[in-house]
Amino acid sequence: MRDSKLLTGRSRQLLSPRIVSLAEAHAIFEIQPQEIDSVVLRGRPMARLNQLEARVAAKIIDRLKPEIAYVDAPDRSPERFACQILQGLKTPTRIVSEHHADRKYLVVSAASILAKVKRDEVIHELHRSYGDFGSGYPSDPKTTGFVKEWILRDGCNLPIVRRTWRTFRRLQRELTEA
Repeated sequence: MRDSKLLTGRSRQLLSPRIVSLAEAHAIFEIQPQEIDSVVLRGRPMARLNQLEARVAAKIIDRLKPEIAYVDAPDRSPERFACQILQGLKTPTRIVSEHHADRKYLVVSAASILAKVKRDEVIHELHRSYGDFGSGYPSDPKTTGFVKEWILRDGCNLPIVRRTWRTFRRLQRELTEA
């Protein structure tokens, strides 16, 4: 396997059931935009996001109870990220925390594929409710255009977007200064 971002959505979709059938177990936790916002607003954004990821990783590890857990570290310090996970664990587990772990470890690559397939499903459902806003990524002009139009039409209360998202704050600032 390889970095799930390098696979097409269709390829990930085809691999997902095979991964699930081969895995002893798997778990996916969704984090809502409002939960992310509440964490980010309480401190330094990247540190808080990393701590939130570590807490969720600990929940997943506690649910699955592996002897060794391989994780892709979002923190500059993979060791610090591993320590944050260990602090939240109830189950004794060895943590292997590395940058680009999805390129090195098959299990991390598989987990990344499952997570992206779930994200794609959620995006599809949100499109049904809110219309086609694109991919949801800040590099997507369709997404930024949708957010901009929403702010102009309905204000800043867009429940599917993190209010602390840099792109959202930039668009909000641009529109209020105009």
